[in-house]
Amino acid sequence: MTLQEKFGPIDIYFFDQLLKGRITPGMRIFDAGCGSGRNLVYLLSEGYEIYGIDQDPRSIASLASANFRHENVENTSFPDAFADVVISSAVLHFARDDRHFQAMLAGTWRVLKPGGLFFCRLASSIGIEKQIVNISGRRFLLPDGSERYLVDEQLLCDLTQELGGRMLDPLKTTVVQNQRSMTTWVVRKDA
Repeated sequence: MTLQEKFGPIDIYFFDQLLKGRITPGMRIFDAGCGSGRNLVYLLSEGYEIYGIDQDPRSIASLASANFRHENVENTSFPDAFADVVISSAVLHFARDDRHFQAMLAGTWRVLKPGGLFFCRLASSIGIEKQIVNISGRRFLLPDGSERYLVDEQLLCDLTQELGGRMLDPLKTTVVQNQRSMTTWVVRKDA
C-alpha cells in the first residue's frame, strides 16, 4: 500500500496532529465541511468513528455513509459536545461577513466536547497584508483572484480566549507564493 492509498490527500498539518498523538483510536471525529473526505481516508481505514457535514450534496453522496449529512456548519443537527475532535479545514474563510463567521464558528465549536481538540485551517492575512484588497469588513480580494474572509493573529488569539480554549500549537501560516495565506489554528476546549 502506498502512502497516498493509506492517507489520501490529507492536510499535512492535520497529519501532524496524528503524529503528535492528539488523535487516537476510540475518539469520535466530526468533520465540519468534510467535502469528499480528503482528511478522513486514514481515519476511516483505521475504524475511527467518523461523522461529517458539508453543504455540497454531491460531496456527501460520494461518502455513502449515514454518518455524513448535507448541512451547513452554522446550523448542524449534531448535538452539543458530540465529538472528541472537530476538523474545520478550509471552511470558515467562506463566511460572508462577521456575523456569518461567528455563526459558523459557534456551530462548529458547539459540537466539540469539553477537553476536545479543534483543528482549523483557514485563510488569513498573515504574511500577505500588502497584497490583499479590502472589499468590506474582513472580506478581501486575494492576489489569486479569490474572495475570502480573512483572520489575523490577534483575532485568533482573542477568539481562543473568548471560546474558552487554549492553543496547543503556535499559529502556523503558509504563504503560497504571495497568492494566498493559510493559517493552522489548533485549540483544546477547556473542560
